[in-house]
Amino acid sequence: MRHANAQLQHDRRDVILSAAQRLFARMGFHQTTMQQICAAAGMSPGNLYRYFPSKEAIIAGIAERDRADVASQFASVENAPDFFATFAVLAHHHFVERTADEVGLCAEIMSESRRNPAIARIMNEFDKDVIARLKSMLRAAAERGEISRDIDFDAVVSMLMVIADGVWWRRAVEPNFDAKSVLPLFMDITRYMLLGGGAANSAGEKSK
Repeated sequence: MRHANAQLQHDRRDVILSAAQRLFARMGFHQTTMQQICAAAGMSPGNLYRYFPSKEAIIAGIAERDRADVASQFASVENAPDFFATFAVLAHHHFVERTADEVGLCAEIMSESRRNPAIARIMNEFDKDVIARLKSMLRAAAERGEISRDIDFDAVVSMLMVIADGVWWRRAVEPNFDAKSVLPLFMDITRYMLLGGGAANSAGEKSK
């Protein structure tokens, strides 16, 4: 019985998070009310507030759900035998396969984080987790000899995050943006950075 109750609570939380995600992405964080989320989730305000006392708490719940999903993805590829082929699949998933609602919500959270400290903390914690997992994956690839061991992992991961944020932002604000068409160039840039080209240029600049 306890397992059934836990599953029911999990399912209800997921319904709320999915409903809120759609509304936040399409209407905006401020324009969406808790009453609208209740209606979209098909439950009473009293029931919803048992799970999430505020919109910020819902954003935290969405971030935690996404963090678990990202953790699972990175765990499955960290020790894959072909790093670049696996990384290309991961990039395709996040750049192309992510839904319009997911992309729209990301843009909304990025905007809201500039004026809402609670949202900024949630976003920063999520980014820290992704950055740590990216570095771990790259270091594992370096140990296997698939990428250079001499690269600046911090700088490379920062640039990968910048590119990913940029692709998602273009998708959010430009409906006709074709993320799939930029993937080959993204992989070329990634190979350049990870095989030592970027590190060599950086060393050259520092010596001037």
